[in-house]
Amino acid sequence: MTGQPISGRFDGQTVVITGSTRGIGEGVARRFAAEGANVVVTGRTRAAGEGTVADIREDGGVAEFVRADMRDPDDIAALFEVTDETFGGVDVLVNNAGVETETSAADASLDDWSFVLETDFRSYWLCAKHALPHMDRGAIVNISSNHAFQTTPDIFPYNAVKAGINGMTRGMALDFGPQVRVNTVNPGWVAIERTTDEMSSERRRELEAIHPVGRLGRPADIAGVVAFLASDDAAFVTGANILADGGRTAVMQDDMLPDYRERRNE
Repeated sequence: MTGQPISGRFDGQTVVITGSTRGIGEGVARRFAAEGANVVVTGRTRAAGEGTVADIREDGGVAEFVRADMRDPDDIAALFEVTDETFGGVDVLVNNAGVETETSAADASLDDWSFVLETDFRSYWLCAKHALPHMDRGAIVNISSNHAFQTTPDIFPYNAVKAGINGMTRGMALDFGPQVRVNTVNPGWVAIERTTDEMSSERRRELEAIHPVGRLGRPADIAGVVAFLASDDAAFVTGANILADGGRTAVMQDDMLPDYRERRNE
């Protein structure tokens, strides 16, 4: 079971989540709204963003959509100015926006490099930089990946950037403390449109079998960790990288776990 929202935990607080029109970001936006926050949904696609906002409002939450392209520094600056004008400040920033390319370190082009680094890395820094003047106190949560620790071929420079986010978090934690805490969540396999829509049922069963928890993640799984790190329950946590991958990184040999589990249950 996925944890349930804690009613009122973020009452009166304003949370900005980048890349929150779908997937993990949308799940995070819904979680914060359910816990009482004023939620700023942002992304490049207005229709998708306004759809997410409408769903949150229908569930009784408070949300606004601000269109922003994370590759555009002016859009990022404007995002936080609009948020301040609308809600009077920022309490939590969740840096989530991300893209990837199916390229190797040998084959990646400068365009591939710029596309991924500007969206997945530079925007995290710029969002934090522009959010900070509007934050008296609060938290920043950067969404990275288990690719920061273990990776696969043909996903460069995404894997390099995700490792870099862990380092960025440590630097920000030192520079922004003690008023603002900064932490990273490193998700593993999460069942969202991009990762599972074209996946066969057989392939999905194989992936589930190599996770100690016996399933793939859900956006709500990651949202729960993000909400914890942003809350006062994590008041003594900063500069940390939290793996949320269903135990995937703990597995050394994929083929052993399903066989072991089957023998154990005989």
